[in-house]
Amino acid sequence: MSYRPSHAGQGPASNSLRILEIVARFGTGTTAKEITDALQMPQATAYRLINALVADEYLVRTSDLRGFALGHAISGLISAATPPTVPTAARNAITEFRSGNRFAVHLIMFRNASLRIADEDRDYPLQSSFEMLRNPHASAAGKLMLAELNDSVPVLPRSRLTKLTPNTITDSAQLDEQLAQIRCKGEASDINELEEGVASLALPVRHADGRAGAALCLSGPSERFDAICEHADAARHLALQLEPLLF
Repeated sequence: MSYRPSHAGQGPASNSLRILEIVARFGTGTTAKEITDALQMPQATAYRLINALVADEYLVRTSDLRGFALGHAISGLISAATPPTVPTAARNAITEFRSGNRFAVHLIMFRNASLRIADEDRDYPLQSSFEMLRNPHASAAGKLMLAELNDSVPVLPRSRLTKLTPNTITDSAQLDEQLAQIRCKGEASDINELEEGVASLALPVRHADGRAGAALCLSGPSERFDAICEHADAARHLALQLEPLLF
């Protein structure tokens, strides 16, 4: 691996990643000299990038100040990139619930203020998964997550909320009002908001301290939403079963 002058695909961000790769490979205590030697990178460039990575807590200095180690910010990246783990017992409980249900059943987990698909119903796969993950304000699972956060503003885009369908809530005040209702009711729903013709009901799966860590979602045709809600009590019971299995 050698250093090449910055151009398309070889800019500061790319070089910073190479530095992190070297520290990950060499381990705790990797020195600046080892980094520059491995990457054949000018010292001035390496030191500037290393200092920036330390400032952003992607790297930390070792206690003797002679080398570097990966910082806690890397843990967030790894966590975000790693698919959620669902224990076999939890998957079996969800599968059994699906067998007696006419609607799609999905488990969506909350991680770093974002949605992660943990267990998707193979018989009724999500058709708008990308839109759901990118636009939490438009889905039942996303609104349940936003309702749990003290401040949902950093999670949502600074610009106007994306309108995926004519029914998608894009007014911040209206969304805040709905999130307050979700906190009181302990469940969230969307009807034709994420996808035309589809409705969902989301129930929280909580950590031991009461925080919602996932959403158990029932989805089906929007005209069948009342029928979906008839399964709410059974789904809520399943969510309670899942809590010690997942958290």
